[in-house]
Amino acid sequence: MSQSEDDRARAEFLAEAQEIVEALSRDLLVLEDANKRGLTLPETVNDVFRGVHTLKGLAGMFSFERIAELAHVFEDLLEALRLGRVPMDGGVLDLLFEGAEGFQHLLAGAQRSDAAVDVDVEGLLARIAALEPGAASQRDILSDYDIDPNILSVLTEYEEHRLRSSFEQGRTVYRFRLQLALDAIDTSLAGLKERCSGVAEVLSYLPSSSAEVKDAIEIELLIATRVSPAELRETLDRPDGLLIPIERKRRDSIAPRMDAEAGMAAASLNQAAPEVEPSEDTGSLRSLANVVRVDIGKLDHLMNVVGELGSLRSSFVQLVERLRAHSTDRELIFEAQRIQRGFQRHLGEVQSSVLGVRMVPLSQLFDKLAVIVRQLARDQGKEVQLVVKGAETEVDKLIAEEIADPLMHIVRNAIDHGIESRDERERLDKPKVSNFGIRAFPRGNHVVIELRDDGRGIDPSLVRETAVRRGVLSEHEVGDMTPEDLMEVIFRPGFSTREVVTGISGRGVGMDVVKTNINRLGGAVEIASELGRGTTFTITLPVTLAIISALLFQTRGRVMAISLSAVREALRFEDYALRTVEGREVLDLRGETLPLCRLAELFGLSDGKSVPERMLRTATRRRRVHGGEAQQADDAEVFSSEPPVKSRSGAGFVIVIVVGNRRLGLVVDRLLGQQDIVIKPLGRSLSSVPGISGATDLGDQRLVLVVDAPAIIDEALLGRWLRPSLGGQA
Repeated sequence: MSQSEDDRARAEFLAEAQEIVEALSRDLLVLEDANKRGLTLPETVNDVFRGVHTLKGLAGMFSFERIAELAHVFEDLLEALRLGRVPMDGGVLDLLFEGAEGFQHLLAGAQRSDAAVDVDVEGLLARIAALEPGAASQRDILSDYDIDPNILSVLTEYEEHRLRSSFEQGRTVYRFRLQLALDAIDTSLAGLKERCSGVAEVLSYLPSSSAEVKDAIEIELLIATRVSPAELRETLDRPDGLLIPIERKRRDSIAPRMDAEAGMAAASLNQAAPEVEPSEDTGSLRSLANVVRVDIGKLDHLMNVVGELGSLRSSFVQLVERLRAHSTDRELIFEAQRIQRGFQRHLGEVQSSVLGVRMVPLSQLFDKLAVIVRQLARDQGKEVQLVVKGAETEVDKLIAEEIADPLMHIVRNAIDHGIESRDERERLDKPKVSNFGIRAFPRGNHVVIELRDDGRGIDPSLVRETAVRRGVLSEHEVGDMTPEDLMEVIFRPGFSTREVVTGISGRGVGMDVVKTNINRLGGAVEIASELGRGTTFTITLPVTLAIISALLFQTRGRVMAISLSAVREALRFEDYALRTVEGREVLDLRGETLPLCRLAELFGLSDGKSVPERMLRTATRRRRVHGGEAQQADDAEVFSSEPPVKSRSGAGFVIVIVVGNRRLGLVVDRLLGQQDIVIKPLGRSLSSVPGISGATDLGDQRLVLVVDAPAIIDEALLGRWLRPSLGGQA
């Protein structure tokens, strides 16, 4: 196998193994919830067993020895659970969760080719061996029931265990006989099993060769349930089948009656069996799955190609407009317009399809958070119930990946800082079990994620005191802050109200990373907290960053773009409509005060310079530090533009942008229209330029900057760059 083939195979294994481990974690959460309610879910245990068994086989095939070894250890534990040799309790569940976490660590190490990542498999094996064996099952109970010895002889060890457990739990076991067409047997059995879910347990399928109908087979199912025979018949919804209870043995022989029933069953089945058309198809090599796993890098490349086609579309539109203005050939103009409309329609379909392929449900992320909530709560001796809503909401795959760490930081801080201990909640007359809620829902072109706890809340006075004591803010700065402004201090680097550093929090890192990463995605995060009642984090994110609709505008002769999803409206601006509140320019907009930001001043643009001097000077200094001299020409090209065009004095436009619950008016010179764009990164040396999220090619040999709306709102409303006393400096 070549190196490239080996790499592809490795990537395929890691992707499939990750899916198996994520499904394993979800099933363990279901088992834990059922265990708390005193329920057993044997089919879920089977799903976990099959997943670990599959993972062991794949790991062995691709020579991931430690993963295979860990899987083998937990396969033995799950086998003991399936057969009732080990009881399902908190200790066993803890070991299973520890195993799932071990798989995650080993897979992460394999992804990074980090051989240093390891798991104490031997320690886990010793703890599994030390488990107290479950109470021995009463094997004689099967002899108390009138069971055909031929049935017992073909049951697997696990099926016999489930049959015995059903009798011990007082459930009634039935034999359900019916005939199924050979070409529909799989779907028919799957349908029966699905209908029984929650009402009965299908213990075994026992095929028979006694059917007399061509292309059909007689099947006998063992079904255990607590419901009445009438309710079970209604659930099965197969009037052609015969339902026979397995009863306790009596002194008088019941064999003649059972033989009579069997004869009646055969007659009934022969009469009711469906006629099956003969089939010439004896098999197929077609896959039953309609899913193709695609590397996200390939989708990124495809999206870039679609973006380039969008730029070509813009160029073609301009060419058609020039043709209309200068040509008198009406037939040629009509044909060009027809091609333009067709190209635009089909390109729109391609864009929509590619974006749809990239979308994934947030459940993939929320399932991982559920495991983290469980682990952190148990580590701290707290009881936390997770409530998730809107997990089916979809976002771009890359956004889902990038938002994972910020969400984890919020969860860790909420459980460590916000949720009280059991004793404290008892003193406060709060429920012993805390509620932590995660809710997601779409809002226009954005997705909103709310994380809410019912803990102690955030004390503004403590935030003010801590910010001054830690040197994050001065006494003068915190003096005029509102409680809402103080909530934003939590996102400052180095801020933490925790006096003792723990393994979870207290170092003043984490929440600033949350805000930075969310802003980098073009999103915003807000905090609402009520002392003693809890805290809510609200995160607003764009659905995708791949292709966005942008509003093009001009300020001081520089063409820029901003995501249309952040734009609420645009209106003409005149100086006489201005007011000044606390040294800040504002505009009265339908009875509400709208703070303004003159974008040219914010970026330090002037009519006589083609490059924002402060930004380029800072970028050049960074470039020298990083040794990126070769990148200077490319980065400078992004900032170049056509000769400046002076706007009319006192006139222009205001672009009203909204991110979350914050609004800001951007004062610009001209509006140039709407266009779909693909945002490209600026490069390492200019990637940290504030207020700019990237650049885009308009298709007419022009590169323009894309304004970062969340960052602009943060900077402008905090007063940096905006107040005259700061002289426009960052």
